[in-house]
Amino acid sequence: MSDIAISGVIDGSDTKPVVIALHCSGSSGRQWSRLAATLDGRCALIAPDLIGCGANPPWSGQRRFSLADEAWPIIDIVDAQEGPVHLVGHSYGGCVALSVARERPERIASLSLYEPTAFHVLRSIAADGRTALEQICCVAGEVSEGVIAGNYQAAAHRFIDYWSGEGTWVGMRPESQADVVRYIPKAPHEFNAVIEEPAPLAAFRRLECPVLLMRGALAPKSTALIAQKLFSIIRDAVLKEIPAAGHMGPFSHAERVNEMVAAHVLRAAGLDRAENRKTPAWVPAAP
Repeated sequence: MSDIAISGVIDGSDTKPVVIALHCSGSSGRQWSRLAATLDGRCALIAPDLIGCGANPPWSGQRRFSLADEAWPIIDIVDAQEGPVHLVGHSYGGCVALSVARERPERIASLSLYEPTAFHVLRSIAADGRTALEQICCVAGEVSEGVIAGNYQAAAHRFIDYWSGEGTWVGMRPESQADVVRYIPKAPHEFNAVIEEPAPLAAFRRLECPVLLMRGALAPKSTALIAQKLFSIIRDAVLKEIPAAGHMGPFSHAERVNEMVAAHVLRAAGLDRAENRKTPAWVPAAP
């Protein structure tokens, strides 16, 4: 299930803090290999493959897919740990992390989220939110039409270019395109799950752990609005913006994003020597 699963102890006795990192749509747990390097053995990192990605089999099709179907296997991992865990998530993985945190708020030591695709939140953001939701529903519809027609290449092309910018698909290596094509039948399920997620905004207000929200300066309108809204309602949240980054910042600006995540996790775990320093609630990240 996991490409990265590291465990260990500190000083031969104390269990290391556990970090569970959830990848974006169409990726795999390997996305977080640089985070493992940045944490440098100070934490145990678990990076599972989500359903239909990496080594994890596709959705069973037993019923209509929901965000809870993705979240509960992660909750099982959380429940298997001795103490609270640190959750990290990018895009769809960030939305799954939020779902896990809502179900197990007392077991979450910190949250680090890069542009979580919690599209249901857009309904609470007046005109701008409705416009952004209409746009993402249009993209979801085009991807779904391609999948239904069996034109997985066209569906994958639309999906990748929306999130990564026009022309990204044609510039990808054939083996990378093949990975996305294998994943793409799951994309409509994910879109439906995060758009139709019934969790109320009040559920986010109950989160008490420190939350790091990140977004790229070039983020799509939808995820930029979601990050801002979550920042406004989560009690202990910091919002950081990465200059020149887009939605795929954890790839294009991997070093910067992973440094920010590691610093947040280590501070929350009490392993940061500067843990007592105050951080402004909203800060543009340094280039």
